[in-house]
Amino acid sequence: MNLFAEVILSSVLAEPSKGLIHLEPENMYLVESKGGAIACMLLALLSLGTWPAVLTLLERRGRLPQHTYLDYSITNLLAAIIIAFTFGQIGSTKPDSPNFITQLAQDNWPSVMFAMAGGIVLSLGNLSTQYAWALVGLSVTEVITSSITVVIGSTLNYFLDDKINKAEILFPGVACFLIAVCLGSAVHRSNADDNKAKLRDFETAKQEASGPSTEIGTNSSKDLETNVTTKPKEGTARFLIELENTRAIKVFGKRKIIGLAITFFAGLCFSLFSPAFNLATNDQWNRLKQGVPKLVVYTAFFYFSVSCFIIALILNVVFLYYPVLGLPKSSFKAYLNDWNGRYWAFLAGFLCGFGNGLQFMGGQAAGYAAADSVQALPLVSTFWGVVLFGEYRRSSRKTYLLLFCMLFMFISAVAVLMASSGHRK
Repeated sequence: MNLFAEVILSSVLAEPSKGLIHLEPENMYLVESKGGAIACMLLALLSLGTWPAVLTLLERRGRLPQHTYLDYSITNLLAAIIIAFTFGQIGSTKPDSPNFITQLAQDNWPSVMFAMAGGIVLSLGNLSTQYAWALVGLSVTEVITSSITVVIGSTLNYFLDDKINKAEILFPGVACFLIAVCLGSAVHRSNADDNKAKLRDFETAKQEASGPSTEIGTNSSKDLETNVTTKPKEGTARFLIELENTRAIKVFGKRKIIGLAITFFAGLCFSLFSPAFNLATNDQWNRLKQGVPKLVVYTAFFYFSVSCFIIALILNVVFLYYPVLGLPKSSFKAYLNDWNGRYWAFLAGFLCGFGNGLQFMGGQAAGYAAADSVQALPLVSTFWGVVLFGEYRRSSRKTYLLLFCMLFMFISAVAVLMASSGHRK
């Protein structure tokens, strides 16, 4: 990521007249060029695809998701504050584009309400996904939620952006995302069946090993791994059992439909936050009074993040005392004393906060429908899921085939959506 930032910086310094981020005299930073929008979206892609892996890692190590999400929410808000007081405050104010401090005192509450509504649905979506990651898996959860986001969100943004992207390019991509959703559900079901089969064979092998006959099939003996001192191989039944024992959210015995229902709910929430932010910054419905300037992206993002933080704080404090999905009860005092993994949760909040900010900055230049191409983030999350967590190791050929088809369809959809950003009416 540092190398990528150096390349961008060198291009800005080499060609200031065609820089990716433009600084007008006595005005704030604004992303104006197509290159700047793409750079913002790529950086957002890396950040938004990585922070879910960090939270998943903490859950697998046994940290309560309520504790993790409260820590994450603090730095997520802090990222918005940093963006507002840097990009949004540099330079003096202008009537049509006031800086952050100036705009806080203006009568722009209709737009503020849209921004805060976007923050609420995003917070609900993020809160839901941390449970879906455990039940459905990081890769499939991200593909399904991102695809639903594009299917609904990009369609709404297409009309809000006054159809600036060509429908004949944009909507075939949306259709590919819809197919990816269906394939993602099939991958989850197939993988769940594979895990059941592994655990069933493991129990059978244990019974045969403890019974009168000591003969165990070749495949069963490999999976049994009678030498319990060795680290279990990823994807084996013993690996799944040890993971179940260490993780915070227990998944054995949970019905498949629960995880998918949470995933689809999260996707629906994600699909609404970008259109709400679009309305907040562009006022397509003319809710602002005459002469009141539209919210600049940095001010809108600040209000967006404030509401995101408030709803996360309220819900997670409630979940401390009234947990869901069989999690143990906790308390605010226990949360304050839990420093195990806290810095990782802080990092995740920064990654998500700056990722969302960069997405919105790119959306101002390229259109919010095209900026939804950052929903390619599951490609990054899938990489972390396979490399860090061993997802889909030793799965059936059916699961591998469905996984390949899902990712292929998702990549095709992202390619089409990216192409739409270069074809505007």
